[in-house]
Amino acid sequence: MVRVKICGITNLEDALISINRGADILGFIMYSKSKRYIKPIDVRHITSQLPPFISKVGVFVNENPRNVLEILSYAHLDYAQLHGDETPEDCEYVGPERVIKVFRFKNIEEINIIENYIGKVKAILLDTYSSRVYGGTGEPFDWNIAKAVKERYPELPIILSGGLKPENVREAISIVNPYCVDVSSGVEKTPGRKDPQKISEFIKIAKCS
Repeated sequence: MVRVKICGITNLEDALISINRGADILGFIMYSKSKRYIKPIDVRHITSQLPPFISKVGVFVNENPRNVLEILSYAHLDYAQLHGDETPEDCEYVGPERVIKVFRFKNIEEINIIENYIGKVKAILLDTYSSRVYGGTGEPFDWNIAKAVKERYPELPIILSGGLKPENVREAISIVNPYCVDVSSGVEKTPGRKDPQKISEFIKIAKCS
């Protein structure tokens, strides 16, 4: 069964709703330029009130690896999702067992770069390329590229992101068969505020696909 990550959590209510509806993983944006940015102290307030066995991910963009480790510890986060231009060495510093590295490809030819990160990351996340922003575009990722990545690197758990929503997640899963699907804007009322009905629909469809 595919796992579901609800990203862009900014408040305890949305976190608990997501968990109660079946989410496996919660994501918190630690990038100050994001509309869904949340301060480490507020993440700590939320994570301290969550039930056990829920994975908690901090999303970072070109953050100093030392700061990443400090924030992971302070905010009680399990994994660091590195969404910028982090090097394999940056990933190794944070810890191979704790890093989800994000890749944003424009074409299949670019996927060879993943080779440099083998053994230095726990999983990879595929998101839509944009020259303007790191993530949160709401635009679908090219699922054929994602399928090619899965075929090339079968040993790596793949998290599929980019424009997913209740209306298209079943098709995405059928094409890519990812380890996990990641959604943020696709289950929102407004940036940073989730829609409980959309969360329920998304998780139900994803886990039944």
